[in-house]
Amino acid sequence: MDRYAVVGNPIAHSKSPWIHAAFARQTGQALTYEALLAPLDDFAATVARFRAEGGRGLNVTVPFKLEAFALADRRTPRAEAAGAVNTLAFGTDGILGDNTDGAGLVRDLASHLGCPPRGRRILLLGAGGATRGALLPLLDTAPADLCIANRTAHKAVELAQAFAAHAGTVRIEGCGFEALADQRFDLVINATSASLSGELPPLPPGLYAQGALAYDMMYGRGHTPFLRAALADGAARVADGLGMLVEQAAESFALWRGVRPDSAPVLAELRQLIEAG
Repeated sequence: MDRYAVVGNPIAHSKSPWIHAAFARQTGQALTYEALLAPLDDFAATVARFRAEGGRGLNVTVPFKLEAFALADRRTPRAEAAGAVNTLAFGTDGILGDNTDGAGLVRDLASHLGCPPRGRRILLLGAGGATRGALLPLLDTAPADLCIANRTAHKAVELAQAFAAHAGTVRIEGCGFEALADQRFDLVINATSASLSGELPPLPPGLYAQGALAYDMMYGRGHTPFLRAALADGAARVADGLGMLVEQAAESFALWRGVRPDSAPVLAELRQLIEAG
């Protein structure tokens, strides 16, 4: 059977093998999918060995997305824009690098949460790789405007300037967190890693417009600290990033296999498993 894997360090916690096994059962695809631990100084050799053994594709997680970008012979436009690769496809013409994270976010917002970004005022928190990966897919949906806010303001400003050519008629700007005072947004997306350590971005109060959704790219049992704070600050709805995880996996699966799985039942079952502990 065709072999696929997710490669990272650490990797034992990854839900990707479970997700792709569910996709394969649902679509009748004959494949195996495993978790592959790569030494921090041996990513390229790990990929080469997997490919030489007949591997057809890899998902790539921390801390190797930049190395995967460099390793790819060709890259999709969204991978080029993100400056990082989370999906590798091996073919006779070399290695194709893609980034499915932003597409997974947009699909989760539109398909599962009833919150398509089009026409909305969007606030993206953070100016790292997660934000960079989300920007092009979000801009492609034509939101009303998009603000990138970061603790270090100049990084947000530089990122907004870098994506201005992709924005079309969308107003895009970058700023520090303090500059958000008295602004209101329809969709606030936390792309920082603060929730991993139980911390919160230092946000001014009153960020949420009527009916606004707060979205944290992190996920786990119960609400993250960011989502709890958002509810206290007036967000009408909150969602974590589990749907994004499943949808970015579906995007990779479709790239590799030419068939898109139905992600909704897979997401529902995975949510039950996580909540059950």
